[in-house]
Amino acid sequence: MAIKTYRPTSPSRRNMTVLSYKGLSKVKPEKSLLETLKKTAGRNSYGRITVRHHGGGAKRKYRVIDFKRQKEMNAYVQTIEYDPNRSANIALIQYEDGEKAYILAPEGLKVGYLVVSSATADIKPGNCLPIANIPVGTIIHNIELYPGKGAQLVRSAGVAAQLMAKENGKAQVRLPSGEVRYIRLDCKATIGQVGNQDHSNVQLGKAGRTRHMGIRPTVRGSVMNPCDHPHGGGEGKSPIGRPSPVTPWGKPAMGYKTRKKNHRTDKQIVKRRNGK
Repeated sequence: MAIKTYRPTSPSRRNMTVLSYKGLSKVKPEKSLLETLKKTAGRNSYGRITVRHHGGGAKRKYRVIDFKRQKEMNAYVQTIEYDPNRSANIALIQYEDGEKAYILAPEGLKVGYLVVSSATADIKPGNCLPIANIPVGTIIHNIELYPGKGAQLVRSAGVAAQLMAKENGKAQVRLPSGEVRYIRLDCKATIGQVGNQDHSNVQLGKAGRTRHMGIRPTVRGSVMNPCDHPHGGGEGKSPIGRPSPVTPWGKPAMGYKTRKKNHRTDKQIVKRRNGK
């Protein structure tokens, strides 16, 4: 989809861009695949804020996405729709027996196309196969980590992974971050690149659009009082008074590694995203 700009009738309009949504179907979402979405505003079961800067946002319904693709039957694309819960667009497919489902819409998928989830499916965008049946070098997305659990990797707008090699019951897959990882050959993946590539090029342009997304304002620590933040206090505009920035709880905030050492999945990583 193309990026749409407006005449600069105000400062926010000057810096604001939106997606044109030209290729999307102008229909209401499938009612049988909608669920209510309860908001927590970053609070836990005790009502305490555990994630800051969450709250508000536009009301939306959740679209139930079929990440497992277990039904081995021909299905035809009915619509390509906007999904407020993710950056990628979604496609409504209808199986030959009449059942409907939502899947992520890959680049190039259009209304009327045939999609199949089968070990013998063609290597075409939208088709889902076990990695064992996908040729080396193929661009894939929507990748499972555990067979039958459903896709967990490579689901955002415009991203894609590449199948690099297959050996000893595992495949080497290069993820969008640059990390190369082992994935079992009996895990499923979908052919193609996730659509809506222009999503990352959109400029919000004004604070209100972040509020619509449920993101509340972030206050700098340096303008707080010492009791509220380690960076706070001082006369006038003061430096933070530390070798490096820290969180409100005194933990390093820049470049601090938070991944556990000897993590159980470390052995599945062939090459880290930073090249080491």
